Amino acid sequence: MAVVMSSTCPGLYCGKTLINGSFEGECGVCPRGERTNAHKICEKCTESPELYDWLYLGFMAMLPLVLHWFFIEWYSGKKSSSALFQHITALLECSAAAIMTLLVNDPVGQLSIRSCRVQMLSDWYTMLYNPSPDYVTTLHCTQEAVFPLYTIVLIYYAFCLVLMMLLRPLLVKKIACGLGKSDRFKSIYAALYFFPILTVLQAVGGGLLYYAFPYIILVLSLVTLAVYMSASEIQSFKNLIAKKKRLVVLFSHWLLHAYGIISISRLDKLEQDLPLLALVPGPALFYLLTAKFTEPNRILSEGGNGH
Repeated sequence: MAVVMSSTCPGLYCGKTLINGSFEGECGVCPRGERTNAHKICEKCTESPELYDWLYLGFMAMLPLVLHWFFIEWYSGKKSSSALFQHITALLECSAAAIMTLLVNDPVGQLSIRSCRVQMLSDWYTMLYNPSPDYVTTLHCTQEAVFPLYTIVLIYYAFCLVLMMLLRPLLVKKIACGLGKSDRFKSIYAALYFFPILTVLQAVGGGLLYYAFPYIILVLSLVTLAVYMSASEIQSFKNLIAKKKRLVVLFSHWLLHAYGIISISRLDKLEQDLPLLALVPGPALFYLLTAKFTEPNRILSEGGNGH
């Protein structure tokens, strides 16, 4: 007969068996890839990740790629012809890192993963829920109850960093001839700063990001689109289509808008959620229609005329 002790830790099992009139057994942490069920018995996680889980992993995978592109564009200069090749290389690095990450995770060698379903925020922070059944001995239950959503991101960042250090310096040295020697590797140096930041962010705030990332995507994409259109002095549709680069930036932000909307709605009810995608062009259209009314020079001139 098994007696199960209650615990708030999702990764801790505690069962004792009645042997010769006395209870014997031990409490401990479930092996990686397992978590306790309602009876506090370890069970292997065999389910596939939900759509929301994949969207979260996609968001965490996009972060280094977007940062790579930003710093490449920032340091490459307007006349540099190497920016496009560096953008493509960064995309290949992150894509290869994602494939390698899936291959090394359970089941090994397959482009699929099995997952323990996330039930609550505390699943991400099992180290904060170490119980003391007898109020004397503390049972340490630090375990990945959200397997593999916590560690798979860290593994992906490690692969991204290794591939960048192997490929990017050679590419930059070959094609970035238009840049000074001190500027050639600045985008790589920037990555050496933001990868540790992303790692700490995942390690400390992974659970918070899991629930907040749809809103982060929407807010940041709206803000960056407005800043870009303002800095580029885009005030009409004619200005917008004057350069192909502006259209690429616009469509990229529209994809982020759609990604955020899908993440929030989770497409639980397609007939109700899909029409929300019609809101994607809304912010850009609103900006173009109202930009002429907020032109600083016009406001200053009207103020000087006493209007």
